[in-house]
Amino acid sequence: MLLAALVSSIVLALGAAIYQIASKELELSSLGRDSQYAFFAADTGAECALYWDVRYDYFATSAPPGIVPPNPRCASQSFTATGRASTYPYTMEFQIEPGGYCTKVSITKAQPASGITSTTIHADGYSASCANYTTSARSLQRSVELHY
Repeated sequence: MLLAALVSSIVLALGAAIYQIASKELELSSLGRDSQYAFFAADTGAECALYWDVRYDYFATSAPPGIVPPNPRCASQSFTATGRASTYPYTMEFQIEPGGYCTKVSITKAQPASGITSTTIHADGYSASCANYTTSARSLQRSVELHY
């Protein structure tokens, strides 16, 4: 009887240890997955801004000529950039939700004395929707920045 109690307590301790290790591994893998979602959301926003800036000059100081369609679209979503200015430096921002994950993008344009315009695109991607990323305890943020 004593031997059976000893063996069962050892088996129980091993089972509890294995369960604890498995639950930690599951938590780490879900954090890795969420981190990838946040990075891909940020990358989508940065590539979207780069496309509309290089192809259509959408973030210029004056209204862009002949954009088709009238509202720019990325990841099957229309967006409108806010903050258009007529003098350098200026920053414009927009927000999209590719795949249900929030992406906030800011485009900063500056023109130093040399007269060559420099552009910085900063995109923050989150592993939650735009409505929930500030309240979610496990929401992750990843950023991508482009300079040209």
